Amino acid sequence: MPRSLKKGPYVHPKLLKKIQKAKAEGKNVIEKTWSRSSTIVPEMIGFKIGVHNGKNFLEVMITEDLVGYKLGEFAPSTSFKKHGGQQAKKATK
Repeated sequence: MPRSLKKGPYVHPKLLKKIQKAKAEGKNVIEKTWSRSSTIVPEMIGFKIGVHNGKNFLEVMITEDLVGYKLGEFAPSTSFKKHGGQQAKKATK
């Protein structure tokens, strides 16, 4: 279920503060964040954000097409290895 339109998109306040500060100073530094649930808003366009995936930070370049998505969608937190069991052993032979 999506967030209420009355409330607006969720962006972690500290992340939004970092973006506004960098925009005011004219810096284009990679801002690191653990807030995977934050929504990408138009103020973030043009910035590089390092999104934590549980192990390291994956760099995401924010463009106009990404507005409305969540940051966590671009930093997968799990990696598929392979299925196990008898069928997998037969398939590798």
